[in-house]
This record gives sequence, C-alpha cells and structure tokens, in this order.
Amino acid sequence: MKPRAVMAAALLVGAALLQPALATAAASQVIKVGVSAGVHAEIMDQVRRVAATRGLALDVIVFGKPAAIDAALAAKQIDAASFEDEPSFDAQRKQHGYALTSVATTVTFPIALYSRKLKNLGELQRGATIAIPADREGAARALILLQNFTLLTFKDSAGLHATPADITSNRLNLKIRQVPRAHLFDSLNSVAFAVIDSGDAARAGLYPARDSLGLEDARSPYANVLTVRDSDRTQAWVAQLVAAYQSNDVAHFILTRYQDSVRRPW
Repeated sequence: MKPRAVMAAALLVGAALLQPALATAAASQVIKVGVSAGVHAEIMDQVRRVAATRGLALDVIVFGKPAAIDAALAAKQIDAASFEDEPSFDAQRKQHGYALTSVATTVTFPIALYSRKLKNLGELQRGATIAIPADREGAARALILLQNFTLLTFKDSAGLHATPADITSNRLNLKIRQVPRAHLFDSLNSVAFAVIDSGDAARAGLYPARDSLGLEDARSPYANVLTVRDSDRTQAWVAQLVAAYQSNDVAHFILTRYQDSVRRPW
C-alpha cells in the first residue's frame, strides 16, 4: 500500500474512533440555567426533569439577586436564564450592551383588576374612581389592560410607554388615581377597583384567578422570556430546552400548581 493511502486509512480509522467520544462529550454537556427563587425556580425544576428524559442535562441555579442574572449570562457563568419579562429584558440589554437574545416565552404573571365594591365590571358606574400604579412602567401596563377591557383608549404611538396624558377616550369618564404600588391594596377601601400586579397581589393574599374582576391575557407584551447569548441561539440544546419548557408535562404542572394565577402564553 502506498504511503499516502496508508496515511489516509489511518486518518479514517482515527476519525471513526473519535466519533463515539465526541458524541459522548456532547451528551454529557450540562446546561446551566439561571432563575430567580419562587415560581421560576419551581417551573425550571420541572423543565429539568423533562429535559433529562430527552437527553439534555440541566443545572438549575437559583440567584438570590435577580438583577445579577443577566450579567452572569453575558459573562458566560450560566448558559440560559428565565426570570424576567420581555420589556425588562430589553431595557437591561440596551442599558448594558449585553449580547443576549430571547428565544421563547415562558410564563406571564398577570396584573389584574381587584375590588371590594364590585362583583363584576358590569357594575362599574360612570365617573367612578379607579387606582393604577404610580410608577411609569406599572401605569403603562395598567393602561394597556384597561384598554383591553374597552374602558379607555390611548394613542397608538404611546405603545408600552403610555401615560394618563396619552388617553384619547374614557367612555365612563373614570377618574384615574395613580397610587404607589405599596399602597394599592389599601386603596381598595376608597376606589371602585385597583390594578395590582401579581407579586403585590400575592403578598396581600390576592390571586388573579380567584379574586380578580379581570386579568391580563397570557400573551401579554409583558410575558416572561427564556434568554441565551446571541452566539448560542442556534445551538441544538437551545431548541431542546425550549421544547422541554413548552412540553405538555410542564404545561400540566403550571396549570395544576398555579391555576390561572400564572399563565402560559404558548
């Protein structure tokens, strides 16, 4: 056999021997997913179980300070993250110049309308006073919800940054009072209803699916997202992770554990 033929044959044999080793290395890859404590951690633990049955190993890392998660992802300390809504993620990415991208929606923590005076929105009287969050982001999200319930409209150009000054129609002439989030629950004694986010409501013992007059759609612009680095977006494990998250098993867990107080937009 000629020397070149011998060398080529040796390379082919070497490549063949290397293939199983590469496959084993790929299969043993562990994907680190950063989450905040609570619901995100609980759901991701279920995702981990599903992913494991499909050959993807996840290491769920719970951060005590959610604000550190995006930085950890950008610094390659973790491989993916699940803890914040799309607008918050976009703001962090732009502020810090992170090369990160969202690859799927996860869950929505719905803001909702709560009342001690009304049993349903049909009882809402003209000229009634309602309360919404005083902060800019909370106010915009509340106004979007009120528009979805056809109680008012605002300029299309305002988008996710709407303020009371952008309102173009208010069919019941509702009086809108802006209240700091910490005091929205207390405002229920004096207003027809208040728009309260999921976290503040839960701390006050209120749950959207059980106690609200109406709640935010699961496919809200404020749905939470699963994020990775731009450079990893096309990696096979990303599609596997998304498929595990949006699996029937995880959907069943979310529904049975949280009912409609945690909603899934997929």
